Amino acid sequence: MTIELKNFIAGTWVESKTTFAKTSPFDGSHVATVHEATEQMVDDAVTAGRAVSIGKRSTEWGDLPQVRRLAIIEDFAARLMARVDDLVEAEVADTGRSYWQARTFDGARSAGLFTAYANLARGLEARTRNFDTPNGDRAFWYTTRRPKGVIGAICPWNVPLLMACMKVAPALVMGNAAILKPSEETPSSATVLAEVVAQSDIPDGAFSLIHGFGPNSAGGFLTSHPDVDAITFTGESGTGMAIMKAAADGLREVSLELGGKNAALVFEDADMDQVIEGVTRSAFFNCGQICFCTERAYVHRSRADEFISRLAEVANNIIVGDQQHNGFSIGPLISRGHRDKVVGLLDTVKQSGGEFVAGGGIPEFGDTRDAGAFVQPSVAIGLPETATFVKEEAFGPVIHVAPFDEEDEAVALTNDTRYGLSTSIWTQDINRAHRLAPRIRVGHAWINSWQLRDLLSPLAGAGISGVGDQGGQLSLEFCSLPQTITTRIFGDKA
Repeated sequence: MTIELKNFIAGTWVESKTTFAKTSPFDGSHVATVHEATEQMVDDAVTAGRAVSIGKRSTEWGDLPQVRRLAIIEDFAARLMARVDDLVEAEVADTGRSYWQARTFDGARSAGLFTAYANLARGLEARTRNFDTPNGDRAFWYTTRRPKGVIGAICPWNVPLLMACMKVAPALVMGNAAILKPSEETPSSATVLAEVVAQSDIPDGAFSLIHGFGPNSAGGFLTSHPDVDAITFTGESGTGMAIMKAAADGLREVSLELGGKNAALVFEDADMDQVIEGVTRSAFFNCGQICFCTERAYVHRSRADEFISRLAEVANNIIVGDQQHNGFSIGPLISRGHRDKVVGLLDTVKQSGGEFVAGGGIPEFGDTRDAGAFVQPSVAIGLPETATFVKEEAFGPVIHVAPFDEEDEAVALTNDTRYGLSTSIWTQDINRAHRLAPRIRVGHAWINSWQLRDLLSPLAGAGISGVGDQGGQLSLEFCSLPQTITTRIFGDKA
């Protein structure tokens, strides 16, 4: 039986004359037939979203008292949590990752974001101030926050469910309409999300789901629509730049979380057991397909050989392609097309004078997985800092290791990139860690850890790693308009 994934627009499932196939990166099998949204469908979603958020139907959602809106969202969150098994199945089918990873890091963690943002919204406080007028009267002002309108949420394929919830939850909580455009590579979990919306009390139009691609498709139609009030996007830096250009027409706001070429700094006093465990995850978790993943490691020269030897041993023994493995393992890259990109970067290593101490190629299984998009966990050494492999984001399970001698050198090497998303610092000297972290031009710095993250914490990026802040209260603020209300208190005229 062929699974068909339709668009969900203003409470209605909508088919399209144009469809595309979603195939599994695990073994190349057919996952679903997806209906590509037309420009008219996107316009219908935007029109309905504007009506229910800031238009003639706003009493149903945007102007609904917060206590009632949040109650609807919390009921939706409970319904979504009841569908966690379906969400996990969808993520596994689309991405090829293991059930353990999908259950541990995607399912319930994602669904819980709706309740978390609802609770956070209850704690938002208005600002106020008393002041005197020039003629001696008194006055005061206070602030409130209003829905921004229609929020376009364009999500990546690496952690599709989590990213969708991180964008849709704050948008809905603040009374906006959210139009979700998932990656064409990972449409399935977004469909489960829409199914739960359809069964909830969220009004028609407050959430729509559109499928498709970028330019001249759903993504392009959404970002260029003049009645989309803001756009939140996570993905590749080049796409983010294109979205920012489109949003400039009409001065729509953007929040862009983009790529990274993240570095780990390992000092001579670091606990190497902790380092290897942490860098193994930061380099290879989710097959290296997380924007925070480590693709560069700078290790104090006195510990470099030890680090390289131990990391290579771990990389050579990582379990690859076992969806039933209950623990750390890696699955495929998202597609054979993306694998071609990663392998192309791997091929530059030897050309640039480097070598692999682990991986460097495509694994062979001798079964249906050979039709998938797998690549070996790879550790490279010996490259100059000008090498393509050191400068360009791979977004795969790859890492280059180089030695350093002094603190200043380590900071300079880390900052020598167009990106600026994250770093991890490994040292037992806490003074050194807090001395160096502010010197590294990134949005998030971890000390003796990686991805130890409160999903409500602020997130930003420097360079081509992002524009705008998000996470927690910052996301609620992005999804709303501040309004100042000033009142004059007239003096006694008797």
